[in-house]
Amino acid sequence: MTRKKRMTDLLSQYRGAIDADDGADPREFFKQEGFADRTGRKSHQLCAQVADTLSQIFGGECGDDVLQSLTVIDVAPAPDASQLLVQLGPITPEIQLTTAEVSAALDRAAGWLRTEVAAAITRKRAPRLVFRFVPRLPESTNSPESEVQP
Repeated sequence: MTRKKRMTDLLSQYRGAIDADDGADPREFFKQEGFADRTGRKSHQLCAQVADTLSQIFGGECGDDVLQSLTVIDVAPAPDASQLLVQLGPITPEIQLTTAEVSAALDRAAGWLRTEVAAAITRKRAPRLVFRFVPRLPESTNSPESEVQP
């Protein structure tokens, strides 16, 4: 009888303190979220397939000079795999493209690009492609030789 009483007395000091994690599922509390957990492995795989397909198309399969001067920077689900955000940039820094001319070329080719993506992937429905042109920033003129050191 005294043994139970002693064990109860040892634990009683912790019973009054309520913490923020009391009642929380430890599997959820200690879970680490990464890219694969947020968007899913299949969404990541789909984005990679779409990026490869669009890179091939912009690399020479299209006849438009503006589209041939673009490269795929990133493809990400926005907000899920039914719609993909495709970020594009110029293939080299020397190419000067305006957002207006890139948007016009992408608007003309949007249906064809989606058809090509649908043919390259195995999905019941082809994802909607949303394009964003990211112009390259001018290179910094600061070189290590031109920096003034105190």
